[in-house]
Amino acid sequence: MAGGYSGWWGAMKGPKEVGFITYTLSPFQLKTMKGFFTHGPSNMFKRTAHQVPYILPAALVLWGVVSYGNKRSEYLHSKAGHHELE
Repeated sequence: MAGGYSGWWGAMKGPKEVGFITYTLSPFQLKTMKGFFTHGPSNMFKRTAHQVPYILPAALVLWGVVSYGNKRSEYLHSKAGHHELE
C-alpha cells in the first residue's frame, strides 16, 4: 500500500466504523439445559407425533416393495421359478 503497513488481518488500524451495534450474551448466563428433564420427553413425543403423517406412508411403501422383492426373489430362485423362465 502507498501509506505503509496497515496491520495484520483483523487489526487494520483504520478509522472506527460508525453505526454498528452488537449485542452478546455471556455463556455463563445462558441456560442451555433449562427444562430438558421436565419438558424434554413430552416435547420429543409431540414433535415425533407431528412427523408420523410424513414418515409413515413412505415406510409402508418401502416395506411393501422390500416384501414383494423378497418374495419374488425366493420364487425366481425356486424350482417353479426356474421352470417359468425356461
